[in-house]
Parts: sequence; structure tokens; C-alpha cells
Amino acid sequence: MKKKNDVQRENRLSRLDGAPLSIISLLISIVISAVILAVSGYNPFEAYSAIIAGAFGSLRGIAQTLTQATPLIFTGLAFTLAKKANLINLGVEGQLYMGALGAAIVGTVDLHLPMVIHLPLAILGGLILGALFGALIGFLKVKFGSNEVVAGVMLNTIATLFVSYLLNGPMLAEGSSVAQTERVVESARLPRIFQSYQLTIAIIIAVIACILVRWFINRTTLGYEIRCVGLNPKAAETAGISIGKVLILSMCISGAIAGMAGASHVLGVDRRLIDGFSSGYGFNGIAVSALAAENPVGVIFAGLVFGVLKAGTMELNRSTGIPTEFVDVIQSMVVIFVSAPLLVKGMLHIKNNYSGKKAAKVAKEA
Repeated sequence: MKKKNDVQRENRLSRLDGAPLSIISLLISIVISAVILAVSGYNPFEAYSAIIAGAFGSLRGIAQTLTQATPLIFTGLAFTLAKKANLINLGVEGQLYMGALGAAIVGTVDLHLPMVIHLPLAILGGLILGALFGALIGFLKVKFGSNEVVAGVMLNTIATLFVSYLLNGPMLAEGSSVAQTERVVESARLPRIFQSYQLTIAIIIAVIACILVRWFINRTTLGYEIRCVGLNPKAAETAGISIGKVLILSMCISGAIAGMAGASHVLGVDRRLIDGFSSGYGFNGIAVSALAAENPVGVIFAGLVFGVLKAGTMELNRSTGIPTEFVDVIQSMVVIFVSAPLLVKGMLHIKNNYSGKKAAKVAKEA
């Protein structure tokens, strides 16, 4: 029979979930990535030191970390909200591009308006195009039974190619040899926190958005309906909730948040729309959401973690001979362990059993 301590340890493991499990998964990912790095002939301590120095070693590094974290918080939040309705929004990247396009269309035109009007209009342009592109996925699912994963991936391609066509043609800046728009006019630019760096007030907007989404999900009627549909669609339908409406609105809101990621980049970081501006922010949002355990507020901290990795990559590339792809290994490990909680619990169970047997052996010898 199992001893009382063993049963208690197993009970603690079975209850391990949410943020604690995500933190443990992150730590395991870091350790295993270090082992992989060491086996490959590199110094893991040198790698992690370079990443930390690049992310926090100077004001420039901190600003870069927050700049990189901003779109990741938005895309992670977009994926999280859709997941609350049990929808896998793999179209975040396309919605991000459409949001960037909407912001560029409004922001690059001098409307002779003050900033208090022009900037919100430019942001609204990004939100609307992102929302429409997200709602399209929901509409295809509800109306035609389309799989949202397939639809999202296909629409990503359509969005990126469509934006590329516009930047190489109708929206190409005059005299430019690079596929990009004209610069965003002064009245439509997001104010920068430090004038010397690209960090803007978008990071504050992102944090507020996470808090508002948490409130929306937990405190509003539509938020309740989204959670009901996500947990049990049949029970929700029996209770009189319109499944189709909830699915479309969920994707619409998710798309708007993803569109804000693109809009903030265009209006604040590059201050113009550049072809291929995204380094995979939409797809990285999946990892951010996973690390946050699908908690809207947790997305803030998860986005910062991945922002540290992205900002640290630059220092890793500059000061060491370690391949920057090493950071991708860490991100991949995070996704693997966070998405496989039973694997993490199994590893902890093995460790606990070993510790318990070792303690029993010591006690017996004493």
C-alpha cells in the first residue's frame, strides 16, 4: 500500500495547474535547452548571460524588451480570447497584417486633424480590418462548417500576399526601392515613451487590454456566453445561447486585438507599413497564450518572457558565436511542455518517487 506521504505528493501533483504549472514548464524548458546547447558544444551560461544582458543590461535593452513584448501581448491575448470559446485562432498573423494595413491607410494620409482625433481613427482602422478578418473565419465556420484552423492558416497567406501586393504597387512610397508605404503623418503616430527608442504607449494599451479582457470574460453577459460555449456548446445551446453569434463575435473581438498588434507596430515602431514587418508575432502569440495558461492577465507576464528572449537574441548574436536559433529552441520547448501538462506532472512524479525512496533509504540506514 502507498504511504501517506506518497499519496499526499500525488494529490499535490494532480492539483498542479495554471500559473504554477506554466512556471515549472518554463524552468524545465530552460534547463533542457541548456543541456541541448551544451551537447552542441556551446556554453549555456554564456548564452543565458548574453540574453539577460541584452534584455536588461541597459535602458536600450529594457526599451527593446518592452517593444518586442508589445505585439506578443496583443497576439497572445487574441489567441487566448478565441480559446475561451474553444476556437483555435491560427489566423492571428493575417489579422495582424490587416490591422497594420488599416492603420497605414488612415495614418499615412494627412487629414489635417489634431492627434486626439487622427490617432484614434488610425487605430480604429486597424481594429476594424483585423476584426472583419477574424469575423470572416467565424462566419465560415458557422455558415459552412469550415474548420477555423484551416481557414485561419489559408487567410494568413491571403493577407500577407495582399499586403505585399499593395506595398509593391498602389501603396508603394514614391521613389522607394523597398516595399513600404509613406511615413505615418505626425498626428497619427503613437507617442514614444523614450524619444531615442521605439517603445511607445502601446505597451500600456496592451496591459490595459489584458485587464479589460479578463473583466469582460468574467463580468459581462457576452463573456459568460463565450465561456459557456467554450466549456459545453450543447449545454449552452440548451440554455438558449446562440452558438453561431458567440463564435463569430469571439473571432471578431480576437481579430480586433490582433489588428491592434499590427496597428501599434505601424503607428509606433516603424511609423510606416513595411513588407514582411512581422517576425512571426501572430504565431508566437500561441506560445505566449500557452505559457499564460490562457489567463488574460498572465499574458502580460508571458509576453514579457518572450520579449526578453527576442531582445536578448540581438545581444546573443552580437557578443557570442552561439546561433540565435537557440532562442527558437527555448520557445519550442516552452510550447511542448506547457501544452503537455501530463508530461510535466509525470517528470515531477518520477522526481518525487526518487526523492521519497532516497529519503526512506537514508532513514533506514540511520
